[in-house]
Amino acid sequence: MSGPSSAIDTADYFDANATTIATDDLPNTGQLDIFVASEDTRGSSPRRAHATLVQLDRKPTSPNTRNVVFLPPIHPLEIQLGYHSIPRHKDAVKLTEIQPILLSYAMPEPIVLPFWGGVRTILKRDAMIIRVKADNGLEGFAPGPAHEEGAKRIQNQIADFLIGKNPLDWKSFRFPAESQADQKLYHAVEVALLDLVGRYEGCPVSELIGGRVRDQIKLYGSAGMYMDPEGFAEESAAIQAMGFPAYKMRPALGPERDLKTVELMRAATGPDFGLMIDAHSWWRMGNKSFTPQMVQETAQAMSEFQPAWLEEPIIPHQHDDYLALKQAGHVPVASGEHEQEESGFLDLIERRAVDYIQMDVCCQGGIAMGQRVMAAAQEHDIRFAFHSWGNDLEVLAAAHLGICWPESTVEWLEYPCYSNNGKAGMYPFPVAQEILKTPLEIKDGYLTTPSGPGLGIEINLDLERKYPFQPGPWSYFKLDDPPSEVAVTGDHSIQWVDTK
Repeated sequence: MSGPSSAIDTADYFDANATTIATDDLPNTGQLDIFVASEDTRGSSPRRAHATLVQLDRKPTSPNTRNVVFLPPIHPLEIQLGYHSIPRHKDAVKLTEIQPILLSYAMPEPIVLPFWGGVRTILKRDAMIIRVKADNGLEGFAPGPAHEEGAKRIQNQIADFLIGKNPLDWKSFRFPAESQADQKLYHAVEVALLDLVGRYEGCPVSELIGGRVRDQIKLYGSAGMYMDPEGFAEESAAIQAMGFPAYKMRPALGPERDLKTVELMRAATGPDFGLMIDAHSWWRMGNKSFTPQMVQETAQAMSEFQPAWLEEPIIPHQHDDYLALKQAGHVPVASGEHEQEESGFLDLIERRAVDYIQMDVCCQGGIAMGQRVMAAAQEHDIRFAFHSWGNDLEVLAAAHLGICWPESTVEWLEYPCYSNNGKAGMYPFPVAQEILKTPLEIKDGYLTTPSGPGLGIEINLDLERKYPFQPGPWSYFKLDDPPSEVAVTGDHSIQWVDTK
């Protein structure tokens, strides 16, 4: 900070009992630095208080109103205030570029995964980095839904809307979306705006969206792709050994072998480890798909092994069947990943048709909608669990929102585990970790969310050259009955993207 400090009589501004400083007589705008010296620092350099930097945007509108700055609950012995008049020049900041960057990692060989009723083939994994730039040199980044159509709409529609606008006014923007898909894309770009604004203001994104109530969020390791029961059991123990308190897998072997899988996983991990059963394959098997009655029977049989939840075992829009499964009480029920509208989330919550409501901030409506869903979940005593099945940038963005709520409301954040560098995981996808220049701080199954400006970690833009985008579907489902093939090209929140 530059400029001389103005002398201020601290006695006029400091109330030791209320630990506040009145700022009524300070200029309209600028910065206030607060320094507090306590007993352990007296005689040396003063300790900077928690609220060291305060932006003064306006004066009280009424003579009976006091502007105050709240200090930490400490007993200060000396206070030194320095005021610097630094106009913010909000009108000088303009967005100049909105860029979606698509990346691809091609599998060394196609990964062929037989399941009960067909075969799934994985050719590659994609990622999107959304980059926004302003005329003051600052940039912001966010994860985006990794498909070509999304990139085109960001470049053609959303960029036209945002370029020339002041990112500091992001709350007032009303994007004229022509479709629900466009609105979701805009909210993904909005996270990049928040990253830029956080860098400008010198504060983390979490402080722009409500304020963190904690620094850490609990993770579960997510892997388990269509293996035999013994393979799932081995991987569950490996994920446990990595420090995660829970493991999510994707069964697809039919009722008997899926039940055997859960039995072996419980034997491999012991009674206190969380096992999440992501059963989305059960309704994607053509004529071999599980009926709601089969789901009820399988859930009852699995209850002996106490899974943490059974996720999406029924076609997502069949909320009546979810309610019946929840009321049966065999196992906790989770859903939400494929809800297309906010009303769908609210219906599940208000009817108490699930124990856990799930949402992907990247592709299902953004932070503001996530906050509304979390508030509804809290009101109805339902837990929230993030869906996050892409890369560490997605995990980071979700964490900033999650820590604004207590763990009693937002309990879990999904952490996708890939078999990079010899680790346990579903398959290799090095982009997932390399996307950040600094690894996420994960210890004992908890992620410590960065407190630096914006999202708090720099993005590795060298990946655009290292992993250039390769057009086309990343995965295929081939069904036996009826004979058909489904190509998946991007957004995980859509039940099927393209069929042929």
